[in-house]
Amino acid sequence: MEYSIFGKTDRKISRISFGCWEMGGTQWELTSDETNTQAIYKALDLGITSFDTAEGYGDGHSEEVLGKALLGKRQELFIATKVAPKHLRAADVRSSITASLKRLQMDYVDLYYIHWPNIEIPLEETMQEMLKIQKEGLIRYIGVSNFSLVQIKEALQYGRIEAIQPEYSLLHRGIEAEILPFCRSESISVMSYSSIAKGILTGGFHFGGIKLKETDFRAPRRLFLPNHIEKEKPLLNVMKEIADRMGIPLSQLAISWLFHKPGLTSALVGTQSEKHLRENIDAVTVKIAPADMAALDKVSAEVLTAIDR
Repeated sequence: MEYSIFGKTDRKISRISFGCWEMGGTQWELTSDETNTQAIYKALDLGITSFDTAEGYGDGHSEEVLGKALLGKRQELFIATKVAPKHLRAADVRSSITASLKRLQMDYVDLYYIHWPNIEIPLEETMQEMLKIQKEGLIRYIGVSNFSLVQIKEALQYGRIEAIQPEYSLLHRGIEAEILPFCRSESISVMSYSSIAKGILTGGFHFGGIKLKETDFRAPRRLFLPNHIEKEKPLLNVMKEIADRMGIPLSQLAISWLFHKPGLTSALVGTQSEKHLRENIDAVTVKIAPADMAALDKVSAEVLTAIDR
């Protein structure tokens, strides 16, 4: 494992963060709490120190599983959770962090995100309460997730934002033009999610014959529409050629691509499989040749243009 400095602090966090969305169930098919607990233990053994969850993951179930697994292991770990967009009134923020800490069985979390913006609730009100609970020691740092650059700058008017959490992958590159450079200039950590685009970049939908059930939450999503899966083939073909030549899984190549981009602090990767966890972690040390990076960047941009058209 490799480690990065977090924001303007002296903390170091693992470059792979364990994303706990799947272990909440609800949208994802849940294996079992026992399987997920073992995956958390394996993550610790392999050097992961950063864990990310949210009150919205399975209505708090993800926090409960993580808290139980990390009981007695809290020291030196970096724990992040999030307040849901419907809970951004001051009183609701306080209620949410209190409930999250109870489920996590912790006295504080290192990083507390506004999960999504809510235009119906003034950001100033939310930030003022975030600053209060930070001063009280319930949280150490404040973050925002899924915010535009305008919204990030507005949040900074009220207090220090130490991290952002955007969607970022070969098929989600909207942060590259403005948000990544801005965060580098302000020493704001970037903790990306959907590193393998919810499974698209594993190759399973293009080469493995995987078909989504109609009830799968991903089925109506942009990248999973049948005509878009067809348009993604040029990217997956290039990825497969490079990955086969390097002798690595496509998912590992996709995650490694992120680490070759300036400004990324840690990539969130969720899995309920110890095998996939090991592959994800090995992505940290994979070196992609400049020519291959250029090819991936080029075809990725072309595919995104075709999809958006």
